[in-house]
Amino acid sequence: MTHALIVIDVQNDFCPGGALAVAEGDQIVAPINALMAEFDAVILTQDWHPGDHSSFASVHPGKVPMELVDMPYGPQVLWPDHCVMGSEGAEFHPALDTTRADLILRKGFRAAIDSYSAFFENDHTTPTGLEGYLRSRGINELTLVGLATDFCVNYSAVDAAKLGFRVTVATGLCRGIDVEGSLQAALNGMRVAGVTLA
Repeated sequence: MTHALIVIDVQNDFCPGGALAVAEGDQIVAPINALMAEFDAVILTQDWHPGDHSSFASVHPGKVPMELVDMPYGPQVLWPDHCVMGSEGAEFHPALDTTRADLILRKGFRAAIDSYSAFFENDHTTPTGLEGYLRSRGINELTLVGLATDFCVNYSAVDAAKLGFRVTVATGLCRGIDVEGSLQAALNGMRVAGVTLA
């Protein structure tokens, strides 16, 4: 069995001081680095948005971050501008060991649709290509860590389980945003999907 570690969005904008900071987001970096050697493959995901991305509150006149709007693909939380392509905020946390990465997958680069999951955009249909990469390498077991538990980690884990991978989320190496109970809802949803929370 080939087992991959998927490190979700450990980027400057999601760490303290960043545009969409997750509390204690930087505290998981060293233990994630220490874990990498235990896996056959390491995959890093990177949120990578154009400056006019439709999930940014700034492109919706009169709207503010954390408001919910309806998009053609369903409800969308509006965010502060973050992880803009090529910006310092979009870079990986400087302490993250990127030299161990077999693959760096960028997501959210299409302006009209957000992409929380490492596997699909938010229409739940458009693939990122990660499934094909994993299958071609014979990888069938995944451990997920990173930011944020209740959004990109959650969506990635649930999609991976639906695709038939054995999925564990190492919750101690994740941190959540927790918007109106989103963290508990995500944990419940992952369990229902068959994800192991460790």
